Amino acid sequence: MKSVKSFFILLIIFQFILISCNQNGTSKENKAGIRIVEITTPKGNFKVWTQRVGDNPRIKVLLLHGGPGCSHEYLEIFDKYFPKEGFEYYYYDQLGSYFSDQPNDTSLWNIDRFVEEVEQVRKTLGLNKDNFYLLGHSWGGALAIEYALKYQKNLKGLIISNMMASIPRYNQYADDVLAKQMPPEVLKEIKAIEATKDYDNPRYEELLNKYFYPEHVLRMKKYPDAVKRGFEHCNMTIYTLMQGPSEFGASGKLLHWDRSEDLDQIKVPTLVIGAQYGTMDPDYLNWMAVKIPNGHFLYCMCGSHLAMWDDQAAYFAGLDRFIKGVDEGKMWRKGKVEYFDKE
Repeated sequence: MKSVKSFFILLIIFQFILISCNQNGTSKENKAGIRIVEITTPKGNFKVWTQRVGDNPRIKVLLLHGGPGCSHEYLEIFDKYFPKEGFEYYYYDQLGSYFSDQPNDTSLWNIDRFVEEVEQVRKTLGLNKDNFYLLGHSWGGALAIEYALKYQKNLKGLIISNMMASIPRYNQYADDVLAKQMPPEVLKEIKAIEATKDYDNPRYEELLNKYFYPEHVLRMKKYPDAVKRGFEHCNMTIYTLMQGPSEFGASGKLLHWDRSEDLDQIKVPTLVIGAQYGTMDPDYLNWMAVKIPNGHFLYCMCGSHLAMWDDQAAYFAGLDRFIKGVDEGKMWRKGKVEYFDKE
């Protein structure tokens, strides 16, 4: 009887450990392809989480998630498309994000340090100019631009997904175009809350969730589980510090970030992805593709900020064509626009 009792006690302890692992994300370590990368920062060494999917010596895509502070999870839609194309790709949670270390030192949250982090991850994963494609979405797109401006010698191709190269222009588009699509009384209430910086007011999130996010962030009636997890696991300390309280424009440390005049320094083949209903001005994104010497523009006619979800056919058809074209050594006509119909 005593041995049976001991067995059940041990079983309960084991189940508690499993639940704890699932809550903090360490259960991901049991999946194939996981590699924990130790990075060096001015504030010490930390560990970041990566996962490789596939095997292709010529095509290796490192995915940079948005936020800052979100997790790689909302990018899991890539599992539906990249394996069948034979691409090797890497999920990666940046420092501070869900599956990686989350230090409390706010001095770590700046673009230059993130760029050095990406470079250390690249070296550890063995990515190089003969196979390395860097794909950054949203904040990840800004980080990808900064990485390319410093380390493009290591790149085979660059993808800037749904991210303008200028936060001032992003804010201008939000004010001059997107805001005016809201009912006047709704916009007035949102602006009043922002004026007093009462961002914890539940009404603020309520209004954005009803009038802004369904129109411009993700145009799907039901959010996929991967998207919900990616948003739920967002490190709001980092997000608010750098981006601000919402996607309705930026007001954090990135407020004055602008690389518009530096884009012509990026010489590697580059795909810029925009969407008709997104938070980023598609005309400006097309201009970016023209400004970049070997730039190419993909326009998702039915997509929003998360066009990889709500305009999958266009997003992945154009992305696949670009990656294969670079792999085959094709040159792209500057500023060319690709249109795809939604399936």
